[in-house]
Amino acid sequence: MTTTLLQPGEIEAAAGDIPELRLPPADLFLMRARRLEQLSEGHALGDYLRFVARLAHAQQAALDAGPAGEPPAADRLAQCREYQMPPLAPAGLALPAGWRDTARQLAQAVKSGLPAPGQTALEPILSGEDAWLDAQAVQLFEGHTQALDAAIAPVIGAALQVHWSHLARQLHPAQVARPEHPNLCPVCGSHPVSSMVRIGGAENGLRYLHCTLCNSEWHVVRAKCSNCDNTRDIACYHLEGKDRLVQAESCPECQTYLKVIHQEKDPQADPVADDLATLTLDLLMDEAGFARSGINWYLIHGPA
Repeated sequence: MTTTLLQPGEIEAAAGDIPELRLPPADLFLMRARRLEQLSEGHALGDYLRFVARLAHAQQAALDAGPAGEPPAADRLAQCREYQMPPLAPAGLALPAGWRDTARQLAQAVKSGLPAPGQTALEPILSGEDAWLDAQAVQLFEGHTQALDAAIAPVIGAALQVHWSHLARQLHPAQVARPEHPNLCPVCGSHPVSSMVRIGGAENGLRYLHCTLCNSEWHVVRAKCSNCDNTRDIACYHLEGKDRLVQAESCPECQTYLKVIHQEKDPQADPVADDLATLTLDLLMDEAGFARSGINWYLIHGPA
């Protein structure tokens, strides 16, 4: 019997029309919080995962409250689609009204569960000037860590995620074009945090990159570098003794990697929580000389 191996993209083509874009669900942060709580049990980073779980619960409460913010007007959305521009790119939008209030609410929600040094670290959010908070948001958008307070960055990022996820949820996939650069989110132009091989329905077996800002997901074919489109000598690494739920997919051309999370191995897997819980894999990839092509805003590294 002869077996034919399909090349990258052929499986998707054989399946016909597929969902190219997945906009964030209403219970996004609740499901993330539950996954973080599950992963924290017996984990070396258990305390931090539980902190992020509390932060995610607070994000869900803020999202449920309906933060301020309207997506761009219909003509602007049409223009962005025509020119393959992400309609919610931060550079093209003003910071949403009330985002600072959201950041302060999130900080207040998690403060009581922290030891004294952690509570002190959050004070700049609770008492800082509006202009300083705005500047921190811009530094985070632009990926500049030199002037970024790494201790508060997860809360700043969490507040921005609430507002951008709220904006993304008001869009329809048909309003968003395929990105000119497939390694960036077609909705807001941000980097992915990781990728997920999904299960169920038309998405079964397909890989989606997950946005670190608006939490949208966009389809990118498998066995292909999600950063530079190279298809040669792609390698996957995993932690010894693990079930390969999370793998690091590396590219010899651009010397980067991005984690791939296989939902068929655990339906409760989350692209952000499971990425955060496998920091050891990041350390090993760094030692091997690969740079991470994505970013997780729950854990920002300051300057060395």
